Amino acid sequence: MMTATTEPMGHEAARAAMVASQLRTSGVNDARVVAAMAQVAREEFLPESQRAFAYRDRSLPLGNGRMQNPPLATGLLLTEARIEAGEKVLIVGAAGGYAAALAARVGAAVTAVEEDADLAALARIALGDSVTLVEGPLSAGAPAGAPYDLLLIDGAVEQIPDALADQVREGGRVVTGLSDRGVTRIASGVRTATGVGLASVVDSECAVLPGFTKPRGFQF
Repeated sequence: MMTATTEPMGHEAARAAMVASQLRTSGVNDARVVAAMAQVAREEFLPESQRAFAYRDRSLPLGNGRMQNPPLATGLLLTEARIEAGEKVLIVGAAGGYAAALAARVGAAVTAVEEDADLAALARIALGDSVTLVEGPLSAGAPAGAPYDLLLIDGAVEQIPDALADQVREGGRVVTGLSDRGVTRIASGVRTATGVGLASVVDSECAVLPGFTKPRGFQF
């Protein structure tokens, strides 16, 4: 039987293995991101039932149909984000707060949005006062804190609503997972006066977020 004193050591070993085998070999090459992911205890941002699986390289169920991004996807998103210390960052799809904690660790002033009440409650406990947590629809963002230097969506979406893109300053960055006919990938772009154009970076398993589907055209 595992005791309370031995379990954290198991998590520490699993976290080190995640960094060595999942991140460093797969394009997560920002030293600050790697260091943050080596230090932040991912299990603390997951429901109790999923903590034993915190460092597996797959999405994890969070309840109510939501999934947690695999560690690699979060690492790739943060690497592509190229966060600078002091930047205002909006994270959509906060879930239990893991990506928000990592962004704060590398020096961002983070506002994180989560619409699931159970996940928001978990995030409040895990994050403390290190992040501004907003509970509300993911697609609405957090306009009270706009404009942001960076929008990071910690999951895959089919489209980014204008109301969310408009919260990014002109010249600011957008990094997200994209979902296209069953394939998910990391994508990034820059907010211009006419909107956000996204370019694919790399295919990656990402948890699909609710509320961001494209309208379906008429079909016979």
